[in-house]
Amino acid sequence: MVRLGQNFLADTNLLDAIVRESGVGTADVVLEVGAGEGVLTRRLAAAAGHVHAIELDRGLSGALSDIGARPNVDLHWADVLRFDLGELRPAPTAVVANLPYSVATPVIVRTLLELPSVGTWTVMVQREIADRLRAQAGSRLYGAPSAILQTAADVTLARRVDPAVFKPRPRVESAILRIERTAPPPPQGARTLVREAFAHRRKSLPRSLELAQPGRIDAVRSALRDLGLPEDARAERLSPQDFLALAAKID
Repeated sequence: MVRLGQNFLADTNLLDAIVRESGVGTADVVLEVGAGEGVLTRRLAAAAGHVHAIELDRGLSGALSDIGARPNVDLHWADVLRFDLGELRPAPTAVVANLPYSVATPVIVRTLLELPSVGTWTVMVQREIADRLRAQAGSRLYGAPSAILQTAADVTLARRVDPAVFKPRPRVESAILRIERTAPPPPQGARTLVREAFAHRRKSLPRSLELAQPGRIDAVRSALRDLGLPEDARAERLSPQDFLALAAKID
């Protein structure tokens, strides 16, 4: 059955492919979110130097009974959205996971921001989430998560995944997303600006920001002009680097 919104991978070839795609080796410390029944965890433990596996559902303790006994695996029973990622020792260098659909986006963004030691992500997500996170400026799928993520990372679709490889079979398609860090996390001011800019997608960016913090509409319009952008541009017009430049100008 589905436990806490997670569908478990049942295809051994795909599990092996995820580990190969991740490229992790004995020098890597892997963070896996949503250990499930441990089928991916065991493969990661065989490939990586250390694995941190986080699982919320204690109903899976029987399936994971051997995991915690492995010398290079730490099994954390926790809600990843409440867990202090900074406590993980040794610090993760890669995230490899079949992410529960309900938390996939916040987990990816949070690990990008809070784990600067992580350089790569190889994650199974819902196809719609994959499309949104790699969407480019101007696309209707482009939004705050994609803009924030792409300020610091390259996001590519590694492969599409048929629903038949899961148990139980989900009603949606999935995909393996490959993310590679290219820069430090964006500063808090830039992240806040992005979220406020997309809060009212149908309004111009200056008006959306004005609703969040009154009194700066003229400064935002002036900054957009200085960047060579229309002063009435909507948020989806700006690239991730445009947002960084705009935040630096109006800070």
